[in-house]
Amino acid sequence: MKVKFIGGAGTVTGSKTLIETGTMSILIDCGLFQGIKPLRELNWEPIPVLPSLIDVVLLTHGHLDHCGWLPRLVNQGFQGKIYCTSPTADVAKLIILDSAKIQEEEAEKALKENYSIHEIPEPLYTVEQAKKVLPLFRIVKPGEPLILEDGSEVVFNPVGHIIGACSISLNAEGKTLVFSGDVGRENDFLLYPPIKPKKADYIFLESTYGDRLHPDTDVKFELETYINTTFHNGGTVIIPSFAVERAQTVMYLIWQLKKEGRIPDIPYIIDSPMGASAFEVFLQNSKWHKLTPEICQSMGNMFTINADYEETLSAIYDKGPKVVIAASGMVTGGRVLSYLEYYIGIPETTIVIVGYQAEGTRGRKLLEGAKSIKIYGNYYNVKAKILQIQGLSAHGDQQDLLDWLSDLEERPTKIFLVHGENEPADALRIKIKEVYGYDCTIPLMGQERKL
Repeated sequence: MKVKFIGGAGTVTGSKTLIETGTMSILIDCGLFQGIKPLRELNWEPIPVLPSLIDVVLLTHGHLDHCGWLPRLVNQGFQGKIYCTSPTADVAKLIILDSAKIQEEEAEKALKENYSIHEIPEPLYTVEQAKKVLPLFRIVKPGEPLILEDGSEVVFNPVGHIIGACSISLNAEGKTLVFSGDVGRENDFLLYPPIKPKKADYIFLESTYGDRLHPDTDVKFELETYINTTFHNGGTVIIPSFAVERAQTVMYLIWQLKKEGRIPDIPYIIDSPMGASAFEVFLQNSKWHKLTPEICQSMGNMFTINADYEETLSAIYDKGPKVVIAASGMVTGGRVLSYLEYYIGIPETTIVIVGYQAEGTRGRKLLEGAKSIKIYGNYYNVKAKILQIQGLSAHGDQQDLLDWLSDLEERPTKIFLVHGENEPADALRIKIKEVYGYDCTIPLMGQERKL
């Protein structure tokens, strides 16, 4: 048995891990690369195995960096099944269709405004190509074994992070491989604590926040302060957010603040083409989260959900104070860019960063104090206040990741630290060695190992 680290090694994006047994090729996740240009360019490159030779894809969850390359995989010949939980299938369908729509729109805009280096800019994939992925999804119930054609056994176990997300245990050729996906937090506002693995010969563990602990702060109070201060200054609050989970968490906190009379009666807007659909996934999967149907309904009634771009333009040109939650979470694309074009040069604007910002993304540049940022070929001076709420991350921190390993009954042969930049991954490696004495390694992109 061999493993190939095709993506998500040395970086937090583009997650793809290929397992080759004697009889099957199994791809764990199929994510899109984001961030710095050398990573984004990898999205256009073929993967080091013919997609037609991959038998199945096992999907840990529906975020773009874990499912966003599926249309390319299918377009290049993959005809197998994509196994995941029901909420993950719902989320992944929304994500890849939205991704395709955004890429088509940006290619069209680049052609119209002539800011691409290509004579005829093309989308990475089209909506029609994304639609071809949808019939391949197969639903798996958490905790119930799935038997693959070669007799290998797969079990999905909830891991928090976003609705439907699971770690994956693969029993093949007498070995147990556990893929963490993205591990959530023990005390998440919306989701239940991650289920910990009991047995594993090899563990593929994410390391996004492997070098830090989330601050023990009152995130509701931070949000309240930022909204009220901006309101009194006559400005707009813009919260770049992933449309799934992070948006619902921020909605929930703002709903609580409004219900408690702690923030003003101003427009609260969700601006994402899939905002309503993502919220519908929550309503339809109540067993996966802590919110009652009544709370979900009340939250939905409080927010205006902008579905089409005309509504976006209306909100942008409304000069009154407001709070806008807009995709994308790392400010790499989507509706949030339209807001930033107009508002980032206004000193009364507050931009609140609430999630992880990968290397090279606009969100990371804003956090690092960039004086100007490039949007659709033009540079805009940054005069808005850039603030961060670190306690809202959906990823577990170093302690959460250590705790996730705490129920192992036997020592694993090796732990591969993936889905993390080099410094966080190495800090986690040292900490795991110190706490458990387990053998950890940090694979390189493109590396192949025998198991």
